[in-house]
Amino acid sequence: MANSRRRSSEINAGSMADIAFLLLIFFLVVSTMEKDVGFNRKLSKMCPTNDCSMVINKRNLLTIKLNENNELLVNDNLLALEDLREKVKEFVDNNGDKSCAFCKGNGLVSSSDNPQEAIISVLSSRETSYEWFIHVQDELVSAYFDLRKEFVKTTFNKPLSELTDDELKQVKNAYPFQVSETEPK
Repeated sequence: MANSRRRSSEINAGSMADIAFLLLIFFLVVSTMEKDVGFNRKLSKMCPTNDCSMVINKRNLLTIKLNENNELLVNDNLLALEDLREKVKEFVDNNGDKSCAFCKGNGLVSSSDNPQEAIISVLSSRETSYEWFIHVQDELVSAYFDLRKEFVKTTFNKPLSELTDDELKQVKNAYPFQVSETEPK
């Protein structure tokens, strides 16, 4: 009788590992993983020489400052976020030097020469909220998207989804996305 008690107290746990493994696989297959979200930006090319400073005409630089109060200063003038997209489009598409055949700007002497020369500098305070910074970045991307979309409509007369690789390069060259994000001081 002592032997029967010992046998009855033993439990075969060999199949428990199999069940745990199957449950693990089930949860891995059924669950979803969140994707990381971030900015899709390319870094600028490395400078091949030691002296890579370039002279930028002041009229070709649109300075956007974000302060700790989540206020937007464009060329040191207070601007509402809703007006930023149009301001950027006017600046980039200005055609100040009349060298741009597809630009529809007013040719103001206070704005950029052409889209290839236009540079947008974004300076944010360390206390600027991340949400505010993202809103500003969204407006910048939307402004360039609007300009490129109009260029595609007038130049190629077809939807963006039907562009060839060469046509897409031509669009990006017409309105290059030149944004400089500088470190706070």
